[in-house]
Amino acid sequence: MVDQVSKSVVRALWNSTEPMDAITQRFLAPAFSAQHSVPLLGNVLTLTHVRNAGAAFGMFPGYQPVFMLTSSVVLLVVGGYWLRAKPTEWPLVIALALVAGGASGNLVDRAVIGRVTDFIYVAIIDFPVFNLADSAIFIGVGILIWWLLFGPIPQVEEREGERASHEAAEAAETTDGVGA
Repeated sequence: MVDQVSKSVVRALWNSTEPMDAITQRFLAPAFSAQHSVPLLGNVLTLTHVRNAGAAFGMFPGYQPVFMLTSSVVLLVVGGYWLRAKPTEWPLVIALALVAGGASGNLVDRAVIGRVTDFIYVAIIDFPVFNLADSAIFIGVGILIWWLLFGPIPQVEEREGERASHEAAEAAETTDGVGA
């Protein structure tokens, strides 16, 4: 939700011709032309509007159906895992929520406008322009990797029915072995 609101604001500042936006256009439009960036934090962080028709960092432009399918699969996998495992550990919950939120944010952009709106540019390290959804995915995947490497090792629990059958089989073997 926050991702879509932020992208809408960026698109509105660059593209709006509505009378309701006259004040914004009058005072901010010169700063938001497509050729310029607006400094947010000096020369470190800028607002730069990029229309990204590709994957991360603009790679593979023109493959929107593939990216939409990939995002949909990610959402299905996260949702399926959530329903099956019902995670309660906060790092895992946060990581899955960030990945799902980021994937859905970029999926909405691709489905509605045919491209992703990127607007955050970290000038000090010359990092490619990105958006909040990209950040959410990156942070979520980072937490998942950390969780897999350093999180608790899950204990495999036998299902109640399997445990009862297993115990009955062991009891039968013990009884058979005693009578022989």
